[in-house]
Amino acid sequence: MTYTCLSTLLWDCVVSFYSRLRYGRLYVTVFDVKLERRLLIKCRPGSVIADVVRRKTMVLDLDETLIHSHHDGVLRQTVKPGTPPDFVLKVVIDRHPVRFFVHKRPHVDFFLDIVSQWYDLVVFTASMEIYGAAVADKLDSSKGILKRRYYRQHCNLDFGSYTKDLSAISSDLSSIFILDNSPGAYKAYPDNAIPIKSWFSDPTDTALLNLLPMLDALRFVSDVRSVLSRNLHLHRLWQ
Repeated sequence: MTYTCLSTLLWDCVVSFYSRLRYGRLYVTVFDVKLERRLLIKCRPGSVIADVVRRKTMVLDLDETLIHSHHDGVLRQTVKPGTPPDFVLKVVIDRHPVRFFVHKRPHVDFFLDIVSQWYDLVVFTASMEIYGAAVADKLDSSKGILKRRYYRQHCNLDFGSYTKDLSAISSDLSSIFILDNSPGAYKAYPDNAIPIKSWFSDPTDTALLNLLPMLDALRFVSDVRSVLSRNLHLHRLWQ
């Protein structure tokens, strides 16, 4: 599913904002998914632009959002047998060596490269640190774009489920949001979340690419909640 309505709403916000500013020479980079290229749009900057375009924080879940993995001994795999993993992790859990076969969601490397130019990225996973840190290291590939990380010990346990407290990352909730396949993980912050369908093995998946135009526009709003709160119905689709 694409977020056409959300993208349209955000572009309306951007156009409205720049129509109130004085003429100048600021250029805004816009990503066009269909054309797979970047466009430069001339904008009208003013004295308030520093406040409105301040760099925001994007929180990223790992499993079934950016990657999918399975480990030794799994009887019912969600990945087609014979599909090679993108990488294999060898970790020790409770003194037992475990191998995780990790598959990256289509276009995840390109996605991270683009959004890291727009936002400060934070990894927040309910997985154990020894596993989550290894996955994040692989996705980061020594680029330094996934330095801030939160793991299971940073989650809150709520009736047997792990929830993620965004206020522990930033007290400014107007400038932070999370991308997560599990609505339960961010149930305390529905106005600060972008839902995404869980990914397991579909090689034709384009969910990450579909989000780029919307994310390109979201960085220009003064409060992410003013936009994301209008799309609460999308969260129910993935429950």
